[in-house]
Amino acid sequence: MQRNDLIACHECDALLHKPRLGGHDSAHCPRCNALLYRSASAQLDRICALALAALITFVIAQAFPILEMDVNGNRVQTTLIGAIDSLWHQDMALVAVMVFCSTVLFPLIEMAALLYLLFPMRRGVIPPGFNLVLRAVQLVRPWGMIEVFMLGILVTIVKMVTLAHVVPEAALFAFAALTLMIAVVLMFDPGMLWDIADDLRAGRAPSRGRDAASLPQAPPPMTTPTADREGLASCHTCGLVQPLSDAYAHCTRCGAALHFRVPNSLARTWALLIAAAILYIPANLLPIMRTSSIVGSQEDTIMSGVVLFWVSGDWPLAVVVFVASILVPMLKLCVLLILVISAQRRSPWRPMQRTRLFRLVEHIGRWSMLDIFVVTLTVALVHFRSLAIITAGPGAIAFGSVVILTMLASMQFDPRLIWDPVETSGKHHE
Repeated sequence: MQRNDLIACHECDALLHKPRLGGHDSAHCPRCNALLYRSASAQLDRICALALAALITFVIAQAFPILEMDVNGNRVQTTLIGAIDSLWHQDMALVAVMVFCSTVLFPLIEMAALLYLLFPMRRGVIPPGFNLVLRAVQLVRPWGMIEVFMLGILVTIVKMVTLAHVVPEAALFAFAALTLMIAVVLMFDPGMLWDIADDLRAGRAPSRGRDAASLPQAPPPMTTPTADREGLASCHTCGLVQPLSDAYAHCTRCGAALHFRVPNSLARTWALLIAAAILYIPANLLPIMRTSSIVGSQEDTIMSGVVLFWVSGDWPLAVVVFVASILVPMLKLCVLLILVISAQRRSPWRPMQRTRLFRLVEHIGRWSMLDIFVVTLTVALVHFRSLAIITAGPGAIAFGSVVILTMLASMQFDPRLIWDPVETSGKHHE
């Protein structure tokens, strides 16, 4: 039997009574401080309006040029789709697909799907295909990177302004507005629509009431009830707590596969982590861009680009690129290595600190795509046949693959494995 009154923390598996939230409240796990969920019913109108405005702005951003370069009367401008097309025709299909999915396809799916769900639900109607569409929203959300692309535009402008006259076009301002809108939309947890749909099916108004402050404080970890210990499983997709009868059970609410822990979590994380570590070497050694001009040719790696920014006086930009493209991938690899080894050894060492490291890796992973977006725009803009042409190098493929693999590795790692040894050892380290 499913338990709508319970919620299990997705990071430490603590089993808690689910409080009713009102207004703009949010509930956090008293054991590991993970965000459990936010109030959703009061946000539907606002998020619906923002999603509609974002979709309109998104169309404008795709339809118009982003930047124009003028070199001695030779002008080149590009749209996002045009930049992706340039990569495709340079035999960089993998990089082109990465950029297309993260800046066009996935953001479009999320905005369109949210509108499909929110418009009828505001009127108390559950749209056809609700489960499938909402699961699609939750699946594509981590992969939309409009805000990272916007930073890539700014880096490209600073990089190009010393070489040519750079003119901002309409799409630049559209992307700036879109970034702000999406930042607000991302604060909305689409998982809350599962509970609202349950209320609508039962003929109830979307729940309001008891404040999140009433969420009981958890006792010490060795006595904290967990879903696993109570024979319950929390659906990773919709969060519904329910008994797990067999290894091939599916959630009674959304139909997703149900399990106490992510199957083969450590093995999958290890495989992705090793692949990312191997590719990290060519990603930094191979050229990410090649420049051909009337004075010769030049190959640039990620580090040489950082050095170029530094010696030219753009040290803030050098720091941004160094952090996003070199430090962050290295940090992700090291942190994931620590998490996997400690979980495999079932170490009870500092579970709270390791959980915070996991959250850090989850949140910063997407920003490593910055260099890929800069390469995409630069390749499309610097295309003066008689003067200079820039093409993407093999380092772009390796680096983009590192970003994707480390993001997949963090998704495959089950943070509840950090807390499982705490249950058996009775140790707790803040």
